[in-house]
Amino acid sequence: MNTSPSITRRNLLLASTAALLPSCTPTREYSPDLAAHPSEIKDYPPNLKITRIQSFNLPLKRPKFIGRNSQRNNHGDHTVEYMVRIHTNAGIDGLGFSKAPRENWTKLIGKNPFHFYQQQKNGFVSPIGTHTMALWDLAGKALNKPVYQLLGGKGTKLVPVYDGSIYFSEMVPLYAQQGLDRFKVEIDQGRAAGHRAFKIKIGRGYKWMEKNAGYQMDLAVLKTIRRHAGPKIKLGVDANNGYDLEQTKRLLNDIPDFNFEFMEEMFPESIKQYRELKVFMTERNHKTLIADGESRQRPDDLKPFIDAKAIDIFQGDMRNFGFEGILTEAQLCKAAGLRVAPHNWGSLFGFYMQLHVGRAINNFYMAEHDPLTSDLLIADGYNIKDGKCTVPDAPGFGLTLDETRFSNILKPIFDLQI
Repeated sequence: MNTSPSITRRNLLLASTAALLPSCTPTREYSPDLAAHPSEIKDYPPNLKITRIQSFNLPLKRPKFIGRNSQRNNHGDHTVEYMVRIHTNAGIDGLGFSKAPRENWTKLIGKNPFHFYQQQKNGFVSPIGTHTMALWDLAGKALNKPVYQLLGGKGTKLVPVYDGSIYFSEMVPLYAQQGLDRFKVEIDQGRAAGHRAFKIKIGRGYKWMEKNAGYQMDLAVLKTIRRHAGPKIKLGVDANNGYDLEQTKRLLNDIPDFNFEFMEEMFPESIKQYRELKVFMTERNHKTLIADGESRQRPDDLKPFIDAKAIDIFQGDMRNFGFEGILTEAQLCKAAGLRVAPHNWGSLFGFYMQLHVGRAINNFYMAEHDPLTSDLLIADGYNIKDGKCTVPDAPGFGLTLDETRFSNILKPIFDLQI
């Protein structure tokens, strides 16, 4: 995430390339309606054409081994990102996450990517569904604008973030001898990385321990972290549906001064139970926010909870919803005075997507950071400091691959060409 002059040279190259392509007003079918959506896609190069699409797995690593949560076993210290790279006849490309299958991407070969842009649909509508990150990257480069500007540009300059990597570390054999002190180490690591907010996994008694013993361990971990972190660090919890309503109330009663920033997925979404929890918290003067919604498949699935204001922070999954779905979710939430914080885990590119959403809308809460990195990726301009992350003004996402290492190491899953 360090600054590099290569981005500046790239900006000049992209600007020159875009200038060589004549622009025109989109056809009536794709004509922008800026009153309906804040995007700045007014004109686009009419001769732009997708000439090649490569799909590949990008290896990612973490600085520590991530353990269990209430539902899943160890997450480990590495993973892969499913990626796609779109090449064009203009010498510019688009890079992004995608799990869309080969046959869907085949339908984009030879097409102008902007022909899939529909203002009334809040973005790109094509055979690849919600996996549009690479198209947005390409659009930003073609128009010489950062993606967040194309998405609206109404958010804060610095995007609030939190470290989402505090799992059941005492159950990891590598860290077992450290006991509760392991959590102090991880908080210190997160703070050194620039974080001032953390999400802590709880729910040990749902699957891995006897229920009450697991609950007592949850309490011990939370107390250890709060004492070590101090009162100014924001701490939220995520039970991955490993608690129920009564256990959630018990937690709030047992540590009333913990000052939870938010409680996420304490139990399966229920309007009735969330309303009861809100009454309980109001009676006891808790300011804790309720966060949920990551398991839902579409923005419409969240509408009953938005209408009832049963949830404060809505967490449609960043990669599953895509930019189009998250923007729709954000619009629904804004009308009700609610906020969004897209769910993101196991994805480096999902983190960058969140950051551009955070710079695009004004009802964004915080971005979830899984501390993944890749030696093959250059991500200049993204820097976390004092709990907030910068977002570069480079065209698209400002993300580039180390070309030499990319061509020598990575093997494509598929490689489509005209």
